Amino acid sequence: MIWQPDTCVIVPTYNNAATLGDVLRGLLTHTPHILVVNDGSTDDTAHLLEAFPDVALVSYPRNRGKGWAIRQGFAKARDLGYRYAITIDSDGQHFARDLETFATASKSHPDALLIGARNMANAGQPGASSFGNRFSNFWFRIETGRRCPDTQSGYRLYPLERLQGLTWWTRRYEFEVEVLVRAAWKGIPVIAVPVSVCYPENRVTHFRPFKDFARISVLNAMLVLIMIFTFKWVRF
Repeated sequence: MIWQPDTCVIVPTYNNAATLGDVLRGLLTHTPHILVVNDGSTDDTAHLLEAFPDVALVSYPRNRGKGWAIRQGFAKARDLGYRYAITIDSDGQHFARDLETFATASKSHPDALLIGARNMANAGQPGASSFGNRFSNFWFRIETGRRCPDTQSGYRLYPLERLQGLTWWTRRYEFEVEVLVRAAWKGIPVIAVPVSVCYPENRVTHFRPFKDFARISVLNAMLVLIMIFTFKWVRF
């Protein structure tokens, strides 16, 4: 095992039974500290999780969105005594071996939010995702004065103690933008670390290009207005 006992891995999942089992088996070769958040799945996810009795579980009947699932994971992780949480997508695009990269970087930057920067040139990334990532990276720089090469990556390590006290507005995909911006505003370093990525044929994504881009755009407009009227831009 390479992971630390004060750190858990949160796996938010919604109707990803085809890939979730492989994701969990890969993670278990590195750490026993795993927490699955079943975000109202209607497929075979509940039955599949019965094969992993040692994995902690948060489950609720109605789908609430990825951001909500991550927030419930944060709350459960704190209740279990963890100081850090790393999130990994359940669709099989990330590699458990990259936990070592996060572990090494966390030792050097214990107060930072670490984000796994994917190698987009070699990933065969879908076109809509590539555009969305560039779009998000641009607005993150406008809102924080910082550069981040992959703000759409779901493979992240969060310093739970540093995030306490923040109130979140969003509960779907846009949460992953909100948490980065508001962490940066709080003075938390946002540091990219290199990770590998693949897109398996049986991958299921629930990102809805029109609706979710619209939600993210509204959030960015709100964040820019807050930045202007609270003089956060003075910092950078």
